[in-house]
Amino acid sequence: MVSERKKKKLVTSDAVEILYQDLVAGKPEMEALLAEEEANLEVAAQIVKLRTAASLTQRELARKIGTTASVICRLEGADYEGHSLSMLRRIANALNRRVRISFVPLKHAASSR
Repeated sequence: MVSERKKKKLVTSDAVEILYQDLVAGKPEMEALLAEEEANLEVAAQIVKLRTAASLTQRELARKIGTTASVICRLEGADYEGHSLSMLRRIANALNRRVRISFVPLKHAASSR
């Protein structure tokens, strides 16, 4: 792979961009995995942000929605993949919010980076 990189002229010194080009770009399976992980991270970050803005601990939020603090901890983990719509609605309701889902066009590698 190093020799392949030497053959290509690098137009960036951004390490993340270089890794994306080497490992993800043009590989539909990898692009799909990356998109899924980005979505999981976004959901987790939103839960953390809303919970902390409401000045709630994980334990307090868990009590409000009838679950345990360990469940909230998992939901707030960037690597968690089991976000259910019903659980997200329970969290939203406890935080005086509603869940909104939107379907957006897929980005093409060339235009998204």
